[in-house]
Amino acid sequence: MEELVSIIVPVYNAERFIKETMDCVMAQTCPQWELLLVEDGSSDRTVSVIEDYIREKGEKRIRLIRQPENLGAARARNRGLKEASGRYVAYLDADDLWVPEKLERELAFMRDRNAAFAFTGYEFVNEDGKSTGKVVRVPETLNYRQALKNTTIFTTTVMFDTDKIHRELLEMPVMKSEDTALWWKILRNGYTAYGLDENLVKYRRAGRSLSSNKLEAIRRIWNLYRKAEGMGVVSSAWHFCFWAVRAVKRRV
Repeated sequence: MEELVSIIVPVYNAERFIKETMDCVMAQTCPQWELLLVEDGSSDRTVSVIEDYIREKGEKRIRLIRQPENLGAARARNRGLKEASGRYVAYLDADDLWVPEKLERELAFMRDRNAAFAFTGYEFVNEDGKSTGKVVRVPETLNYRQALKNTTIFTTTVMFDTDKIHRELLEMPVMKSEDTALWWKILRNGYTAYGLDENLVKYRRAGRSLSSNKLEAIRRIWNLYRKAEGMGVVSSAWHFCFWAVRAVKRRV
């Protein structure tokens, strides 16, 4: 019997895209999943869209979990982690998409590599989910030192095996760029991230103000080096140069 995959989605003002995101999970060729939609104090119709979808589909594998107020993506994912029943944990953002074979291919890859932490390739798409032609390739493996210079790991591509990584270690730090901070924390504890170089994820760039604001991105990565990792100015600057070059290559 296949092990259950818990898919955690932080949801905030996502009424425009959340139905399509739920559809891509429903279309997965691997049927052993639960979808945990952690609603984070939306002010639009997100909740009613989700409730209508669950009712229309009669889908018991989808759960709506409501936060008491807007607490941010890190706390939403951590809440989902506490509620998760599956051995495997995968993250999906509320406006991103998976190809139908994503879970099946990544699970097989993790078993083949005996991996605790895996990530995949992905492509950038526009607001309508159409490819921009930019596909991001990923390395076979990343350790901690390599990851400090290479932020290739994208949240919607990752999967963890909680039989190999304790759930407490998977809790996201509450800070900007919490996802990258989590990858570094896991790798710093001796794990290796295994990259499946297949394009299994569609990364929708529309409306991502933080990601599109280059100055803010620079501030966030610098803050991670200096505060999250406790690195000195020289070491931070050295790693930052590698990060900057790779960040540009991913987007051009």
